[in-house]
Amino acid sequence: MLEKIQEGIDRRTFVKQAGGVMLAAGMSAKSYARVLGANDRIRLGQLGCGGRSEGHVHMAELASKRVRVETVAVCDLWSLAREHRAAQVKRAFNLEPQSFKYSEDMLALKDIDGVMIATGDFQHAKLCAEVVKAGKDCYVEKPFANVLSEAIETRNIVRQSKQMVQMGTQHRSQPYPLAVRDIIRSGRIGDIVHIEQEWNVNEERWRFTPMDTGRSKEMLMDINMKWKQWLYGRNSQLKEEDTDWKRWLLGKPDRPFDPHVYLEFRLYKDYSSGIFDQWLSHGSDLVHLWTDQAYPESVVANGGIFTWKDGRENPDTCVTAIVYPKGFLYTYKTIFGNSYRSFSRIHGREGTIENYGGEGASLFSVTREGGKHELDPTDSGPVYNKLPITGPSNDGEEIVQVPGAPEPSSTGPDDDDVDHLVNWLKSMQTRNQPNATVEHGFSHSLVCIMATQSYWSGKKLYWDPHNEQIVDHPV
Repeated sequence: MLEKIQEGIDRRTFVKQAGGVMLAAGMSAKSYARVLGANDRIRLGQLGCGGRSEGHVHMAELASKRVRVETVAVCDLWSLAREHRAAQVKRAFNLEPQSFKYSEDMLALKDIDGVMIATGDFQHAKLCAEVVKAGKDCYVEKPFANVLSEAIETRNIVRQSKQMVQMGTQHRSQPYPLAVRDIIRSGRIGDIVHIEQEWNVNEERWRFTPMDTGRSKEMLMDINMKWKQWLYGRNSQLKEEDTDWKRWLLGKPDRPFDPHVYLEFRLYKDYSSGIFDQWLSHGSDLVHLWTDQAYPESVVANGGIFTWKDGRENPDTCVTAIVYPKGFLYTYKTIFGNSYRSFSRIHGREGTIENYGGEGASLFSVTREGGKHELDPTDSGPVYNKLPITGPSNDGEEIVQVPGAPEPSSTGPDDDDVDHLVNWLKSMQTRNQPNATVEHGFSHSLVCIMATQSYWSGKKLYWDPHNEQIVDHPV
């Protein structure tokens, strides 16, 4: 699954080898410039065969009803994961996919057009670079990167290529976040002064992830029980001889094989920042979508492990405050010890947009409440004394509706967003950039990286956009 690490080669040798991979894959100048026609069948490979990869295959299956696409190959270091995903592909596409342990072997297939990456957070950027160098288009899960140098390097590799790279930040293809962007651009709520998000759950989060859903409730309960038994008892199905631990580390410090670290990497700071990588990536990407901002001015974060003292290193509760060059504050918070009414709120000088629910929720309302005509709730604003709270009629609160879109709700669509995948597939055919480009991926990664560094260092950090460096003083 992972790029082989070759020691003792200089950059020139590496570039020559990268070119050799392209030739081995049959990527001549003519074929490299080939544009997929509308009637060509797009052939995909799945790189990483864990739980999120199941969603990728499912999305491809849904997309096949609208675009000629099929998954033809799977790749993962762990043999059991490969077997699970290959079985799903066979059910979905009625074909026997080719199966690979190492990514370079799958990428050598000349008839694979695109690769979908669903591996560990810390592996995304490096593998995206590998896919792009092999001349394949790429769909890469968020976060795009969690190391700044890797984010910069891979972004530059994509910039210099002809490949269509789509981030797995699917909200950029969904109608309600786009409608909110248009409301903000229209000036209806005035200049933005603050965006707040609080997305909570009351669970240990990431402590178990069944390999395969799509089964009966009874079978899933049994799977979950067995999954928890090995997670807490360390009696895992994953054996060192069934994978390649050194390869999985992908340049991280060497340590003894640990199946819990391998499968629950989000809990451990060497491989993920947990909440920041998983949810702040989505949250900040929405802020960037709504405000047309590309990078923060400053970031500070705090939190800790307050509920789930189970050996995890990353926080179960965290908050970060981010200032943007346009002159507004963005605050993000998550707790794993209470799930009360997650929300997002956009404060403008002339009004407010409220979102009801956590990450991905599609129920938005827009109102004049909080605008300049209500200077102080005590004197001129509404006073509430009963539930449910509804604003004054003269503030004109209304639910955001999008014609032709599903009815909004506090849960919204699930992660398997077929529209986002179809957007990438269409970009592969037209060679026009998709909705969530590598630039968007770099932007959300930068926010997550700065928040993580601030959390662990206890410092307020600043972004130097000219030198592309994180510094501890105002720029």
